[in-house]
Amino acid sequence: MATDHYHREYELYYLFNGQRNYFIKDDVYQVQSGDLVLIESNAVHKTSDSGTPNHERIVLYFAPSYFDVLPAAERDLLLSPFLQEFPLLRLNLQEQLQVEALFHTLLTELNEQHPGYRLRISQIADELLLYTARSLLKRESLPKQESSSVQRKISDIVRYINLHFGEPLKLEELSRRFFISKSYLSRMFKQVTGFGFAEYVNLTRIKEAERLLRDTDHSITHVSELAGFDNFSHFGKMFKRLTGLTPRAYRESHHPFFR
Repeated sequence: MATDHYHREYELYYLFNGQRNYFIKDDVYQVQSGDLVLIESNAVHKTSDSGTPNHERIVLYFAPSYFDVLPAAERDLLLSPFLQEFPLLRLNLQEQLQVEALFHTLLTELNEQHPGYRLRISQIADELLLYTARSLLKRESLPKQESSSVQRKISDIVRYINLHFGEPLKLEELSRRFFISKSYLSRMFKQVTGFGFAEYVNLTRIKEAERLLRDTDHSITHVSELAGFDNFSHFGKMFKRLTGLTPRAYRESHHPFFR
């Protein structure tokens, strides 16, 4: 589902144990136990196996409205971890123990649901964000991880798709443009990003269609064309499959006056 791979909420992901590859926007990161991953609103992302089959993680989602009630300085501070160029914070052992204690308290509150548990969960969420923001202020971010030649090639192809989603995008054409065989491109694209090629193209186009339906008054037919779909019926089916709503229902949910 599209909401698994991009959403308006800010995402905080913590890996308790194991290893994962994490594709975010147009790059892939190797995540290990004790890492915090911080994902900006509407960034396309997906985790995949890195060779270690078992892992344990926790994910928190923060709606944009969560920050709106805060004074500007505090809002900017708590949002700052999600706006870093490098989305990964590697914690030392002491920091891991502190963060994991907060997560375990949060899970206990959620499971036991004693009176006031929602208030306590909100307090812990604030503590986690504040701890993360302060940790980033005290240190320089990790140096950018060295990517393999294949990962760099796939990142270039992802960036091309992100810029040219409104144009016809065929696997054959991109294999020629980037000097890589069609079968190898298909296989490596899935391995590096976690998405199939067509899946990622459709996801990128539907994400743009959502934006156009929210932010413009273009007709739904024109929205489908601007997003890169050459078949309106296919657009409608793909939009419903990925979002759970028809394009019209999606627009009406954001703009009731369009009914």
